[in-house]
Amino acid sequence: MSKHIFVTGGVTSSLGKGIISASLGKLLQARGYRVTIQKFDPYINVDPGTLNPYEHGECYVTDDGAETDLDLGHYERFLNVPTSQANNVTTGRVYQTVINKERQGAYLGKTVQVIPHITDEIQRRMLYLGKKEDYDIVITEIGGTVGDIESQPYLEAIRQLRWKLGSSNCITIHLTLVPFLQAAGELKTKPTQHSVKELLENGIQPDILVCRTEYPLEKDLRRKIALFCNVNLNAVIEAIDVPNIYDVPLVMRKENLDKIVLSKLKLSSKVEPDLDQWNAFTDKLKNPSTTLHIGLVGKYVELQDAYKSISEAFIHAGARNDAKVKVHYIHSEHISEENVAEKLAHLDGVLVAPGFGERGIEGKFTTVKYVREHHIPFFGICLGMQCAVIEFARNVLGLEGANSTEMSSTTPHPVIDLMEEQKTITIKGGTMRLGAYQCTLKPGTKAADIYGADHIKERHRHRYEFNNDYKQQFERSGMIASGINPDSNLVEIVELKKHPWFVGVQFHPELKSTVMAPHPLFVGFVNAALEHKNVRESSTSKVAASS
Repeated sequence: MSKHIFVTGGVTSSLGKGIISASLGKLLQARGYRVTIQKFDPYINVDPGTLNPYEHGECYVTDDGAETDLDLGHYERFLNVPTSQANNVTTGRVYQTVINKERQGAYLGKTVQVIPHITDEIQRRMLYLGKKEDYDIVITEIGGTVGDIESQPYLEAIRQLRWKLGSSNCITIHLTLVPFLQAAGELKTKPTQHSVKELLENGIQPDILVCRTEYPLEKDLRRKIALFCNVNLNAVIEAIDVPNIYDVPLVMRKENLDKIVLSKLKLSSKVEPDLDQWNAFTDKLKNPSTTLHIGLVGKYVELQDAYKSISEAFIHAGARNDAKVKVHYIHSEHISEENVAEKLAHLDGVLVAPGFGERGIEGKFTTVKYVREHHIPFFGICLGMQCAVIEFARNVLGLEGANSTEMSSTTPHPVIDLMEEQKTITIKGGTMRLGAYQCTLKPGTKAADIYGADHIKERHRHRYEFNNDYKQQFERSGMIASGINPDSNLVEIVELKKHPWFVGVQFHPELKSTVMAPHPLFVGFVNAALEHKNVRESSTSKVAASS
């Protein structure tokens, strides 16, 4: 039977339950166990697919086409194992299932209630992955904080499971805050005590406390927390602030979190954990040979979580290239013909980000035109690729008014158009082209060289596509369709012949980049940015020397 670990949070949101869950999963995986992590979100939306990025950050997409919480990206990046539809559950999805069963008569006329019907469905989903995939350990992160009214059914489901499975098969880790009060000059444990008391009122005694803190927890403070919260002294874990999230597994190992978890689950370590590759990666993060400046042009830049997977993919690719990638977030609404040089000329590369709608779209066109003409490495993802196509159509092919029908239904040249199968769809949620699709790469192209393969599989999330009626015209003028879906003939990748590095992709490569396997497109783009930086600095040095 699979062992289950539940991770709850208290005091405040954004303490890092997802990172702690992923870090623990990494350590247990390194000890030889098959581990998966799932996220249960208390909001009533069926999934995050229709949520504004400002509300929820990016929407992460799995191979099987699930639109999920961004924490699943952390799980994949740390464990290097794909997640699926079953790894993210929302209250909306739980209630939808129960209501559908009631309509079908599955409850035989009984009154449908939160207990037992909702909690039973939550428990079924909590146990599903362990039964279906035969994982040794399933880590379940509960979104929100203890005390939220939305979280109560989940806590009740955990209470019931702990009773059913037994304390050696089901444990709870509670992540809480030990704040430092500047005026008093000391760390305060009272928020943690109150948080645990709230959890106890729901019938759950935490087995382990992970305490977020800015300063080290001295032994006396740990003893106080252990005494008042009724946990073992060695189960009070210090989660001190670190420079980057990839240090957290190493900090948790130093705190013996994985050993304590195994002890409480009555498991022994299958192998001594080997984190040499992880250590090598973090060493490269801390000791890069150079720094690159990459511009990310988008319209959700006020909330950097809207581009979380992209920023993490740059960290992975930077380490692979022995460089630190400093990402400059530039709002596309603030770019114009008058200021584009000022905003972009000093950059080593530019990525035009994905998104929806026409707000800020002209700034993206202006960006693409500038980097194309000035031979700055360019990477366009999803809408970014479509912007590259539209800009090329307008300024190279001379197709005046060329556009996407998403932005203009009356454009005379719809070089980007709604996919045929999308034209009859009116319901928004979960109806885009979602998940992993095959792509055949054209021999001799930059894409084929980057991947080192003839066929790839990448994740999608879009409704609009390159209009193949214009394909020959584009290719005659130098924009090559270097990646094609073999089933639909959809153009997946475009690139320019006469440019150092100009690649646009319809899919989302950032979703498949992990610590152990940085995505080749990001690695290639960062490498091109390095070369551009070296050429520019060499030219500057020659000019300075001659003067």
